[in-house]
Amino acid sequence: MALGAAMAVLAGAASGSAQPQPAAPASVSELAGMLTPTVVNISSIRRMREGVRTPFPDRSEAPPLRQFFDQLDPNDPVAEREVTSLGSGFVIDPAGIIATNYHVIEGAEEIIVVFADGETAEAQVVGADEKTDLAIVSVDLGRTLAPASFGDSDTAEIGDWVMAIGNPFGFGGSVSLGIVSARNRDIHSGPYDSFLQTDAAINQGNSGGPLFDMNGEVVGINTAIIANGGRSLGVGFAIPINLARPVLEQLMEFGETRRGWLGVGIQDVSEDIAASLGLNDTKGAMVLSVTPDGPADGVLREGDLIFEFDGRTVTKMRDLPRIVAETAIGKRAEVVIFRNGEERAVDVTVGRLERGEIRAADLSTDPQAPPPPKARDETLGLELAALTDELRKKYSIAQDVKGVIVVSVDPGSDAYEKGIRQGLVIAEVNQHPVGVPEDATAIFDTAMDSGREAVLFMLADAAGNRRFVAVRIDR
Repeated sequence: MALGAAMAVLAGAASGSAQPQPAAPASVSELAGMLTPTVVNISSIRRMREGVRTPFPDRSEAPPLRQFFDQLDPNDPVAEREVTSLGSGFVIDPAGIIATNYHVIEGAEEIIVVFADGETAEAQVVGADEKTDLAIVSVDLGRTLAPASFGDSDTAEIGDWVMAIGNPFGFGGSVSLGIVSARNRDIHSGPYDSFLQTDAAINQGNSGGPLFDMNGEVVGINTAIIANGGRSLGVGFAIPINLARPVLEQLMEFGETRRGWLGVGIQDVSEDIAASLGLNDTKGAMVLSVTPDGPADGVLREGDLIFEFDGRTVTKMRDLPRIVAETAIGKRAEVVIFRNGEERAVDVTVGRLERGEIRAADLSTDPQAPPPPKARDETLGLELAALTDELRKKYSIAQDVKGVIVVSVDPGSDAYEKGIRQGLVIAEVNQHPVGVPEDATAIFDTAMDSGREAVLFMLADAAGNRRFVAVRIDR
């Protein structure tokens, strides 16, 4: 992941507050001098075989001339070149354990660590985790090392001063100062994104280096920037140490991560979905599917909203995977859910994350298929029909898919805008199973009478892949 950033200079005075504000540090030289020995430069080397670079005649069918051609051929088929990438890291254990980014050491055949005093050592990979972009390497210098101290990234507030130390462009021991610009940033780099944003200068080679607070404690691991055409835009991101710490500890102990697993597919709660359930906000994660024989099987249901997990609030869908992953395997966790119009608490025993994670359904449809006899609801712009054997055959719908089939959608309706098309099956309406069109229209009428702004559909495609969609009622 390319890094690069120029320090954004901030100025201004606080106003409108009766409480005194802390002044900017006059100097961080003493703090920098104390912390620099805990930070290392990391060079990772990969050897890549060169391909044929210059067109040259094929000599395979000319054995008498092969040796002559071999001598003239400018391309060496076994030639290799070394590719070196630069990064940073920091000591986290006196025995020579160093934390860095996964992308700094990814694919490396040789890793060289350079300390602040110029001493070098070859490092070995202890463990790495691509999902959080974290890695642990170790060195043996025959002596103990001074480790950095972990801080508390949850207390790092927007506007707090922070200091980055690293190896930008190979200039080891570089120090930059800035502030925490934002928290909980999702930059779509992985499933557990919740970055600290900073304007402290972070450049290529800073990856894996520490972000210190003014107490000299690590609150983040510098990882990424936003750049344009290779030029920094002055926005850097660091993995919060509270997210990184349990991963680093697992890598140290097991050489791999051991994450919690709930066994559900989830999706965001949109404003329309919230309105269809009579809720005033979009907090939580909606259960899209439950893995058979998984931890949540028999406890959670499709359509449940998860508000809390093990005492931690689920504000948005992306919060839940991180919270579950950080929960101890085998722990019995209380889950606060919203089901059938009320909150309730259930217990789930956390499993271990498998590779075969449930993916969001990708629903497809055949908009050209002719519609069967109609059962129309004008308020939603839908025409529905019972799911007969003839319709199953026409739309190739699996036998285990239950519900009513959509046979027509008004192009100007909200249902059409939400992607509902002919051939999709409505399995549930407002969390109630439907088997005939009259079931669905009765629920539509009830929703209108109660003043609901939308109704919630569970849709299924021909193969049974599911998703939730809320459709607004046209009054």
